Amino acid sequence: MNSSSTISITPGTSVLVTGATGYTGSVLIRKLASQGARVRAVARSSSNIGPFADLDIEWIRGDVFDPNVISTACQDIEVVFHVAAAYREAKITDETYRNVHIQSTKLLAEALAGKPQFKRFVHISTVGVHGHIDKPPADESYPFNPGDIYQRTKAEAELWIREFSSSAGLPLTVIRPAAIYGPGDRRLLKVFKLAAKRFFPLFGSGRGLYHLIHVEDLTDIFILAAHHKGALGEVFIAGNKEPSELKEIARTIADELGNHRIRFIRLPAWPLFALALLCEGLCRPFGIEPPLYRRRVAFFTKDRAFNTNKLSTVLGFTNRVKVSQGLRATARWYREAGWLS
Repeated sequence: MNSSSTISITPGTSVLVTGATGYTGSVLIRKLASQGARVRAVARSSSNIGPFADLDIEWIRGDVFDPNVISTACQDIEVVFHVAAAYREAKITDETYRNVHIQSTKLLAEALAGKPQFKRFVHISTVGVHGHIDKPPADESYPFNPGDIYQRTKAEAELWIREFSSSAGLPLTVIRPAAIYGPGDRRLLKVFKLAAKRFFPLFGSGRGLYHLIHVEDLTDIFILAAHHKGALGEVFIAGNKEPSELKEIARTIADELGNHRIRFIRLPAWPLFALALLCEGLCRPFGIEPPLYRRRVAFFTKDRAFNTNKLSTVLGFTNRVKVSQGLRATARWYREAGWLS
């Protein structure tokens, strides 16, 4: 079985990383640089690359959907990790989602197809392409049912590159990460903040199956997918071995934070969905982040549970970060960093 000590890239491999200054991308480029890869990264002109001054990184500044930027970035590259994503913010337009997810994928794939030195395109999709899982757990063959512009454009990009790979001979592996967490992450920070309080809301049935993946495990999967022969032409759902109930996630976090008096309050979901729809409709035209939106309500009500056995059966991968350990370590990090106040 693989472990973090054996999952590494061949020193000297020329790699390109998009989304390198984001949460997952930043962990990935540090790992790659420490393993001796020759790392090139695309970053917007507005992105802060100061935190990476200690790394030997060749930065290409510009938009990941700019043909000139991509043409320059793809010169003499052997492996691409296409991590870039436009995350859900009220100010982001539908065109931006299409550019970052679809147009960038097309530019990268077309620039690298047929290049003799090119070895692997690791395309980062999302389990969100499946939408709500009616009969969990779902595996890689589960139908697509994206629910918003983020998921729809991620689905379109994945479907396009898989078809392009087949026709153009592009060596491809697709990774669909589950919910990414770890120290420094901000997307699941709201759950940790709620678990630090006395009352934690549960909407609908209150079961809320959720599938997590620690950023250290996820980036190991990326690197393994970049060179493992069994990964070529395959799709992998990247998550822990088992899903977790939202209630248990909250209880673990609360216990680590010393919040032994946490109480769970079950609320009906439909009024909150209606209110969220109203908030989004009023706020989005003005570029204002709504105080409540449907995806946040869906987080508490929809099942996101997956069968991740393909990681072990095909790649021999074993998660090294158990959910309880990862949640506790992340909670401690948030507390020490003062992010829970």
